Amino acid sequence: MKLAVAGKGGVGKTTVCAGLTLLLAEAGKVMAVDADPNNCLGFALGIPPDRLVDIKPVSEMKELLAARAGSSGGGMFDLAPEVADLIEEFKISDGNIDLLVMGTIDRGGAGCACSLNSTLKQLLRELVALPGSLLVDMEAGLEHLGRGTAAAVNAFLVVVDPTPPALRAALRIVKLAGELGITNVFAVGNRASTEGEKTLIREALGDMPVIGFVGDHRGLAQEGVFAGDAGQALRADLAAVLENLRTRA
Repeated sequence: MKLAVAGKGGVGKTTVCAGLTLLLAEAGKVMAVDADPNNCLGFALGIPPDRLVDIKPVSEMKELLAARAGSSGGGMFDLAPEVADLIEEFKISDGNIDLLVMGTIDRGGAGCACSLNSTLKQLLRELVALPGSLLVDMEAGLEHLGRGTAAAVNAFLVVVDPTPPALRAALRIVKLAGELGITNVFAVGNRASTEGEKTLIREALGDMPVIGFVGDHRGLAQEGVFAGDAGQALRADLAAVLENLRTRA
């Protein structure tokens, strides 16, 4: 499975992405890519904090990224720079999970960010082509996705909760995904414990298929989303989501 996961901040996007990653890792290798500015995916996966403290987002290596794209800013640059070695250099491994933190490019005061983002997009294209499963924890703006990457992703998941801001953000993300040519777009309803909340999500999203729902599981561990009773309830909900995905994506 090659999945990209997006949603408004605070809806549980990283929790859903981490849970799906852990489920897929039970069967084989998974590359987990943290492309959200908050960089919380490693903690949600339960990777020990001492393994995460020194990990640096690839995007912080601005000179390296610009050099790979063949531009120091403003001019012509390579749309497909060589990036395969960066994956090995920047990832950390924990069991069946490889984690790569991409981060985002800060445009303020940095000159033209086009060459830097070109390298990040090529890095994601390279990751999509690797064998095994891939989960990408996206930011809502889909900054790292290009058309070539989007075409290789099995499905795009938009996590929503039953609140108006989250539902509005989901519709905007769907529009952006459509502009990239992504056709397999599904919603995952989070913190939806009642039939009324589930109906609200379905009606607000219109034609967008809802692939499954995750209940309002209070007390999830800060490090490792499947820990404890709440984590096991989350695991059961996400296992159903993953099974639905396998039949539709």
